[in-house]
Amino acid sequence: MSTTIPRYNEKSFILDSRRTFSEDQGSSIDSNENAFDDMKQIMEEEENEKRTSLPLASFNFINSIIGSGVIGIPYALHESGFGFGVLLLLLVAYVTDYSLILMVRSGHISGRFTYQGIMESAFGKPGHVLLGLMQFIYPFIAMVSYNVVVGDTVTKVAIRLFGMSHDSLFAKRQIIVLVCTLFVTVPLCLYRNIAKLANISFLSLVCIAFILLSIFIRMGSMQAKLTMPDHAWSFMNADIIPAIGIMSFAFMCHHNTFLIYGSIKEASEEKWKIVTHASIFTSFLVTILFGIAGYATFTTSTQGDLLENYCWDDDLMNFSRLLFSVTILLTYPIECFVVRDVIEYSFLRKDSEALTSDKIHYGITITIIALTYLLSIATDCLGIVLELNGLLAAIPLAYVLPAMCYLKLDEGHILSRKKLPALGVVLFGLVVTVLGIIFVAVDFKEVDTCSHGKIMPYCYPNNTLHNHTIVESTHEANTFVHTNIVHTTLSTIIGKVTEKTL
Repeated sequence: MSTTIPRYNEKSFILDSRRTFSEDQGSSIDSNENAFDDMKQIMEEEENEKRTSLPLASFNFINSIIGSGVIGIPYALHESGFGFGVLLLLLVAYVTDYSLILMVRSGHISGRFTYQGIMESAFGKPGHVLLGLMQFIYPFIAMVSYNVVVGDTVTKVAIRLFGMSHDSLFAKRQIIVLVCTLFVTVPLCLYRNIAKLANISFLSLVCIAFILLSIFIRMGSMQAKLTMPDHAWSFMNADIIPAIGIMSFAFMCHHNTFLIYGSIKEASEEKWKIVTHASIFTSFLVTILFGIAGYATFTTSTQGDLLENYCWDDDLMNFSRLLFSVTILLTYPIECFVVRDVIEYSFLRKDSEALTSDKIHYGITITIIALTYLLSIATDCLGIVLELNGLLAAIPLAYVLPAMCYLKLDEGHILSRKKLPALGVVLFGLVVTVLGIIFVAVDFKEVDTCSHGKIMPYCYPNNTLHNHTIVESTHEANTFVHTNIVHTTLSTIIGKVTEKTL
């Protein structure tokens, strides 16, 4: 069945917080209908009636899928086991593909082509509230992860670029994140309209492509420094559930579904299937390349932030770190806008056309930024942050809620043949979320461990330290390096003096 979608304005809520939807445009909720349509894909208003071809729509969707989450895929393969991890990644891609099709199918059934609209059609006001909560959690934790990445990457780049000591005040990740927050993210986040930042997704895609190329370039040289343990290529490991959370975060794109769908010329469910299959397949290829290249290089030493594995004096990877950091710093304000807007529309604005006062606007913004900063310095492990965001928000938003909407809206018994796959998606999402949260809670001390701020042992001169042994502190690492340098220098001087004496 094909239904013509309403030809409403496709401009994202981020570009104009005052726009509303009328009932015949797809939803009676005008509060935060598109508040979660964030940095991944923003449709411009200036060509309101323009529609795109299937290839261009697919490119836009790929652009919205591939992002910072891919940097954690090698770690997910490390947690789940390489062989089983590849199968899990394929499963996550397949379930993502199916859930995206269910969302548009639910839109046609209900006649409401927004995520908020299908949730309201299926579950009324409680559905609206639940989705709003998920829309708050996902970008909020994403902001925390961005701060963790900035602390990881900018610290190393600053030390290398300015020749600072590792003990310097400005070489500490807490200070680096604070400086970036005060001088970059706060000024950008205080804007009410951040349309100029809405098109950075293409820049992000370019940066991701460069980082992937850099990883392949460094594979040979880094593998030569490492001694691969016997269990490096084990088929399955115990941490399967947290790995699914990270993979789900990497494929999270459901908030842009109806923007992309609405951009297709003469959109229909059949055309949407073509765009979805092509986009998910291409994104899967890019993601699996990241996973294989990263894991094959570092195997059991793989960190939650793959860039952490590379040596601090590697200028190619430092440039990759810098590109990634710039992308993250420009993405952070867009996520902050989403979080702030959910708060303002849900609790503070009685009139959707009215704006909050500057005092309230600034107060909410600073509070959000401060909370994400405090949480980001409480852990230096990107892996645990990606796991939590995947489990608490990405999996419910990507799998559970879309499938539940379809089960509720479509005719027929819940156990009917056509609904069984959707029911399977709901059960899959719920089981992974519940077990994942239990796992993280029970083994938090174990999962919240990584090697941030420490020079990897294989990065020392002559690879003197035993491979896969983590140096306990940066101070000890520097002492070791300085001692080796002094020892080598003294040996050279004594040798020359001996030669002259003889």
